[in-house]
Amino acid sequence: MKDAGEAETCDLLVVGSGAAGLAAAVTAAQGGLRVILAEKAGVLGGTTAWSGGWIWAPCSDVARRHGINESAAAPRRYLAQVLGNTFNAELVDAFLAAAPEMVAFMERETALRFDCGARIPDTYGHLPGAGQGGRSVIALPYDARALGPDIGLLRAPPRETTFWGMTIQAGPDLRAFLTATRSLRSALHVARRLGRHLWDLARHGRGMQLRNGNALVARLIRSARDLGVEIRPAHAASRLLSSDGIVTGAVLTGPQGAVTIHAARGVVLTCGGYPQDIARRAATFPRADSHLTLAVDTATGDGLRLGESAGGQQALDLAAAGAWCPVSKVVWADGKTGVFPHIIDRGKPGVIGVLSNGRRFCNEGLGYHDYVREMLTATADQPEPVSWLVCDHRFLRRYGLGIVRPAPLPFGGWIRSGYLRTGKTPAALARACGIDPDALTATLIRFNDHARQGVDPEFHRGTTAYMRLQGDPDISPNPCLAPIDRAPYYAVKLVPGSFGTFAGLHTDGCARVLDTQGAPIPGLYAAGTDMASVMGGQYPAGGINLGPALTFGYVAGRHAAQVQP
Repeated sequence: MKDAGEAETCDLLVVGSGAAGLAAAVTAAQGGLRVILAEKAGVLGGTTAWSGGWIWAPCSDVARRHGINESAAAPRRYLAQVLGNTFNAELVDAFLAAAPEMVAFMERETALRFDCGARIPDTYGHLPGAGQGGRSVIALPYDARALGPDIGLLRAPPRETTFWGMTIQAGPDLRAFLTATRSLRSALHVARRLGRHLWDLARHGRGMQLRNGNALVARLIRSARDLGVEIRPAHAASRLLSSDGIVTGAVLTGPQGAVTIHAARGVVLTCGGYPQDIARRAATFPRADSHLTLAVDTATGDGLRLGESAGGQQALDLAAAGAWCPVSKVVWADGKTGVFPHIIDRGKPGVIGVLSNGRRFCNEGLGYHDYVREMLTATADQPEPVSWLVCDHRFLRRYGLGIVRPAPLPFGGWIRSGYLRTGKTPAALARACGIDPDALTATLIRFNDHARQGVDPEFHRGTTAYMRLQGDPDISPNPCLAPIDRAPYYAVKLVPGSFGTFAGLHTDGCARVLDTQGAPIPGLYAAGTDMASVMGGQYPAGGINLGPALTFGYVAGRHAAQVQP
C-alpha cells in the first residue's frame, strides 16, 4: 500500500463488502474494470454473513432447472398488490429484469452456485401473482478451505443462530436437526455434520462447512480474488471527492491513515444502511428506544451520510423504515449479550404470541415483518412494545423456543438466567411474566379447543402454503396448530427488531443515486440497504433483502463498466 495520504487510482471504488458490494465488485471486475473494495470492519461480509442467505430472484434459470417456468408478469402483479401506493414501477421493472440475469451471470462467471427454493412460497399466497415456489435461491454450501488464507477475512456467524458455531440451513438440514431424536436418518445426518464440524474446530479453530449467508459471502470473496478485485479491510470512507458535480472517488481512512482514491467510473455505496445509527433510527423507527437490531455494529449510516453530502436524499416515504423481525435479548453465561431472531419457532404447532393482557393479537405464522407490525400497533398505548411466545413442555422439547434448543439439549440454564420463564400452570407462568393470569388461562382454553380440531377462527393459522411450510408436516389435521396443555409452561419475551433498514437513498433503475430534483448524480451508485428498498418498506417474501442487494449491486457494477469514461 502507498504512503498514507498519497493518491491512488482505480476505475471503480466499492464501499462495503456485503452482498451488494461484493456483487458490484465482481461484476465490474469481470467487465474489465480495476476495482477497489473498501470495508470499514476488519472482516468481510457485513450483515449478509449473518443472514439466512435466501435470495428472492424470480424467473431464474435455477427455477427453470427445477421445472418452474414463469414470466415476470406474475411476480410484478404480486408486488403491485403487496406494495400498493409504494410500488415504484421503474425500480420493480429494473429488478425483475435484472434478477434472473444476475443469477445467470453469477453462475457463469463466478464461484457462486445456487440451489432452488422450489417449495418456498411467497408470504401472501392469497394475492394475485403470488408464487408457490421457485422464486428464491440460496448459495450452495461451501468448503471454507477453498478460501485459503482469506478465511480470516470472513465474518463468522453469530452464536445465537449457530450450533457451536455451525450454520444450519433452513429446509431439510434444519428439519434433520429438529427430528434427530425421532428419525434414524435425521440422526445420521446430524452425526455426520457434527463430526465434521468438531474436526474442523479442532484443526482450523472454526467451522468450515459454510452455509446460508456465510456461504454466499465466501463464494463472492473467492470470486473477487479470482477476478483481481483489490480488497481493503479496515478502511472506512470518510468523504467523497467530486468535480463539477461528478463523484470521482473518496478518501479512505485505514490503519496507516488517510488515502485518496480517484475512481474514474465512480463510487458504489453499499455500507449496510443505518441500523446502528441511533439518531437516524430514532427519527425513522417506531418505538426506537425498544428496538434491537440483528445487524453488525459497523452499519452506522456511513453510506447515507456520504450520499447526502453529494446531493442525494434519503427515502422517507416507505411503508416501513426497517425490515422488521421479532427478537429476544440473550445474555450468555460469560456475560456477553446477543439478539435472537424469531423466524422459525412462531409458526410451529403449539405456540402462541400474547400481550401483557393475556390475549393473542395476530396470526403468529405470518411473516416476521407482519408480527412486529402487528405488535407495534397492538401496544401503541403501552409503555413497552412487548409480546410473549407461550408454549408447553412438549413444544419446548420438540422444537425449542428462541435460543433454547430442543431435546436432548439441556435448558435449565436459560430458566436460571431469566431468558426462559416457566410456571406449572398457565396462571403461574403469567405471573412470572407480568401477564394477566385469568386472561392467559382463558386464551389457552379457547385456543386449545380449536387447535384440537385443527382450526384457528380468530387468526386463521395454517390457511396458506407459506404458513403450512413453517409448520410441522407430522402434525395433523393442521401442521400449524396443536394444543398447549402439557405442563410445565414456558414463555420468552419478544421486542421489535430488524434485519436492517429499508429507508436508503433514492436511486433510479440503474442504481444511480438521485439528487433532490430526481436527476442521477454522475459517478455515484447505491445498492443494498444504502439504496431505498425496491419493496417500498413491505415484506412480500423471504429473501427480499438479499435479492435486491445482489441484483442492484450487479446492476451498478454493470452500468459502471459500460459508462464511457
